Amino acid sequence: MELSNRVAVITGGASGIGRAVAAALARRGVAAVALVDQSPGIDDVAAELNAAAGRTFALPFRGDTTDEGFRASVFDAIDRRHGPVSLCVPAAGITRDDLAVRIDKHSGKARIYPLEQFKLVVDVNLIAPVYWALEMIARIAEARAATSLKRWQPAEGIQGSVVFIGSISSQGNRGQIAYASTKAGLEGAAATIMKEAMFHGVRCSVIHPGFTDTPMVRAMGADYVAKNILPFTQLGRLIKPEEIADAICFMLANAAVSGELWVDAGWHAPA
Repeated sequence: MELSNRVAVITGGASGIGRAVAAALARRGVAAVALVDQSPGIDDVAAELNAAAGRTFALPFRGDTTDEGFRASVFDAIDRRHGPVSLCVPAAGITRDDLAVRIDKHSGKARIYPLEQFKLVVDVNLIAPVYWALEMIARIAEARAATSLKRWQPAEGIQGSVVFIGSISSQGNRGQIAYASTKAGLEGAAATIMKEAMFHGVRCSVIHPGFTDTPMVRAMGADYVAKNILPFTQLGRLIKPEEIADAICFMLANAAVSGELWVDAGWHAPA
């Protein structure tokens, strides 16, 4: 699948992996990227990416990725200006780490991970990415139906591609009951979408990054990273967002790639 002249939507585009993917797509000649984030800095990020690329390709959209109306408005706006979206990387995500069950040292009572916090992580990390992907797939399906096209045929070429952002935490990670659950959930969602969306010529896969040099990981603190991450990473360093972005572009472009790709820098959880 040729990436040049395609139109993409990236959520979580203000920093980390999302921003790196936008820059990588620009180098590969995409026509436009809807850069989505709730951060007020999204306009500045888009301007910086456009300046670095020497052309205007990134269009900033500030809003809540869990909002259905906002999602539809982004697709409508980018479609009007640049044509239909055929690449989707819903990278927005949050962590709310804590033990699933914690005993209070003073009272001896058990405290269970807060339900509302779990629901929030599920909304942002699992439900929202799935529905951003489905929005693109639905629009491709409608366009095909409008021209009387039915089941996709290989001779037509791939019509669209989705890459979800999983995590090595999908295999389970202490203190990440909510986060790990959502990343594992994306595996099942992607496998199901792939089986259904190929009817319309759309591929879907998952990338599982290891510990990447993003604001989310840096928020853990330098001491934590030095003691609990780097000693168990074969490369001895955090992964660069650009390295993840390069792998994502490979997954978007190569039609023979399906399923999941682990980009973990050789990290293995301590015994």
